[in-house]
Amino acid sequence: MLKSLLIAAGVGQIALAIASLAIPRVLKWGEQLRAVRPLTRQVFWTYAGYIWTTNVCFGLVSIAMPGELLNRSPLAAAVCGFIVLYWAARVVIQFTYFDRGDTPPGVIFKLAEIPLVGLFVVLTIIYGWALAANLEWIAS
Repeated sequence: MLKSLLIAAGVGQIALAIASLAIPRVLKWGEQLRAVRPLTRQVFWTYAGYIWTTNVCFGLVSIAMPGELLNRSPLAAAVCGFIVLYWAARVVIQFTYFDRGDTPPGVIFKLAEIPLVGLFVVLTIIYGWALAANLEWIAS
């Protein structure tokens, strides 16, 4: 069952990456970033690219190699541990740092936040479960 959940998590991360391609337009990044120095703008886009690529790679690894993510090796535990920390940090940032008062107006944006944050929580749970499964070899 956990293999299937990892594949589903991979699909979710790929879907998130595809959907996130609309974020620069929706949040008017081009317009907003014109006001910052070129180096700041370049660093911002570099970070955005790294995040997007990380999400795609997590998705591809989860879809293509769920068994390898569960093989109880130290590497599988490390990769699952990194992924769970990545998504858990995203959940914490969502609730402790983001200024919700600055979100675009309209009910669609408020409603879109629910499945988005739900996905972050589900990904944290799935990879946390995979990490726990990989760490069972320590206890045995």
